[in-house]
Amino acid sequence: MEETVEYAQATGLLGSVWLLVAIPLLSAAVLLLLGRRADRWGHWLGVAAIGAAFVLGLSFFFQLRGLENKSVELSLWDFIAVGDLRVDFGLLFDPLAAVFVLLITGVGFLIHLYAVEYMAHDAGRRRFFAYFNLFVAAMLLLVLGNNYVMLYFGWEGVGLASYLLISFWYGRPSAATAGKKAFLMNRVGDTGLAIGIFIMFATLGTTQYDEVFNGVGAMTSTTVLVLGLLLLLGAAGKSGQFPLQAWLPDAMEGPTPVSALIHAATMVTAGVYLIARSNPIFSANSTLQLVVLSVGALTLLMGCIIGAAKDDIKRVLAWSTVSQIGYMFLGVGLGGGAYALAIIHLLAHGFFKANMFLGAGSVMHGMKDQVDIRRFGGLWKHMKITWLTFMMGWLAIIGLPPLSGYFSKEPIIASAFEREDWTAWLYGGAALLGAGLTAFYMTRLFVLTFHGPKRWTEDIEHPHESPMLMTIPLILLAAGSVAAGGLMVLNGGVASWLSPVLGEEAAGEAHGVLSHEVITFLSLLVTVLGAGLAWFLFRAGTATAPQPAGVLVTAARRNLYTDAVNEAVFEKPGIFLTRALVYLDNRGIDGLVNGLAAAVGGGSGRLRRLQTGFVRSYATSILAGALLVMAAFLAVQAGWLA
Repeated sequence: MEETVEYAQATGLLGSVWLLVAIPLLSAAVLLLLGRRADRWGHWLGVAAIGAAFVLGLSFFFQLRGLENKSVELSLWDFIAVGDLRVDFGLLFDPLAAVFVLLITGVGFLIHLYAVEYMAHDAGRRRFFAYFNLFVAAMLLLVLGNNYVMLYFGWEGVGLASYLLISFWYGRPSAATAGKKAFLMNRVGDTGLAIGIFIMFATLGTTQYDEVFNGVGAMTSTTVLVLGLLLLLGAAGKSGQFPLQAWLPDAMEGPTPVSALIHAATMVTAGVYLIARSNPIFSANSTLQLVVLSVGALTLLMGCIIGAAKDDIKRVLAWSTVSQIGYMFLGVGLGGGAYALAIIHLLAHGFFKANMFLGAGSVMHGMKDQVDIRRFGGLWKHMKITWLTFMMGWLAIIGLPPLSGYFSKEPIIASAFEREDWTAWLYGGAALLGAGLTAFYMTRLFVLTFHGPKRWTEDIEHPHESPMLMTIPLILLAAGSVAAGGLMVLNGGVASWLSPVLGEEAAGEAHGVLSHEVITFLSLLVTVLGAGLAWFLFRAGTATAPQPAGVLVTAARRNLYTDAVNEAVFEKPGIFLTRALVYLDNRGIDGLVNGLAAAVGGGSGRLRRLQTGFVRSYATSILAGALLVMAAFLAVQAGWLA
């Protein structure tokens, strides 16, 4: 018999959990409304807001630890009350939400502090911190909402804030384009999530987490599969997973603190959060889990291969993020105890990837915004703090013990080999190969940046270390890169803490195709081989001009042609369809529209154009609505959503 999901009502200090969202949201509003009057001190208000949210989150965390039922719910008001649809504006603070709150506000505070100095000479610094606070508020609402509508509210808020931050330097065409690309590709995934929420209400009459999870058993297997695939589409869009991964590397056009906060520690992990939160749905259908596994395995290998061919320091880290989140998708796809393993890797990744993104920003700060790693070299002598802290992130991500990546990534590889059929070799092999490739391309990045002969351009005479306000966050994040993984698995650690949400099953109990000792040995072997090969190949530097390359390297430089496929399959047909509709509109529909416009009042000039536009929009809406209703009717009649 399945356990019923229930949440206690928040009381006492936990009744103030809404402040976690309200404080950064209020700060963002103040900074935007006051405008230039807040330029001198606005950045410190932004930092203080996130610091206050972290202190509150920590106090709420300890308060939650003392409760027998470690899940409390706070209903604030009725958000939607239409017919049978009732949606609370409510929050849920449980072990899963708590660890995300600490990650978002803790790492977020360090990144905010770093950004004070990094953006010191930018005229839009106050506006930047307003968007930064807005993003944090939306991300906190996403993880704290007690139903899928609240999650979606935060989901879209994160999308808006990320667009504003990625295209922050909108005067640059590349930044403006990157922001639009991220926004539009995320809309594809968001549409899947929205339709999934509609299906929840159509089949269960609710979107509340507890009621949806308790009702999964009443759904048909087809409905569970369709619902899970739609949620997966949303997760893939937000987390930059195949086939919606193309936006994330281009998003590096935003300021480096944006890359650290959004594309290392928070927004791109929202998809992992969605699947972990929805674990009763995904665990109810083995086919659905297999799809998640496949997406994770394919994406982690794609990220590794492409990352090995990039020369932009931030884009290498971006493809590394795509790959590491692939490991997290692999974990949540495995299910059972691997849900917790994915969250542990997510938390560890937040430390070492934010550390390296900020380290990349420190390198750029000392190298006049140069990003080409082929033109670095020998920087360890001039930027010792950045070098040492980046080294900790590098050793952590490749999984070298006893740093955090070893304790978070290696158990996911072992769990993949614990499957009971031939897929253990497929997914376990992919994860193992990914470990070797990760060691290769991350070592290439580290060596070309900090070691070997200097290859600087003539305008850079004296690279220098960053100011203290930037190096202090680097040191603290480096400490997390070293110790976070080990601390999280100590005596059950995070896995035990998350068991009320993700289940009691522990990873590592099953007998897989290989013993855990053999897997550990193989993982360390491919890691050492990958890192050693990269050190040998790039210790003396590399060519600064593009060189002829083989088929695989050429494909990797072109993102494995995924952008070309998107253009051929989606962009060009879309352009053709738009042009065809414009042609038809000019030839035939205008006559009908103009006639209807005349019938409702005629007129000329601006009034007539407004009437014509209104009638056209209204007619289009009626047609689109009729098609949707017809599709839904056919789906119900066919029994697809029974």
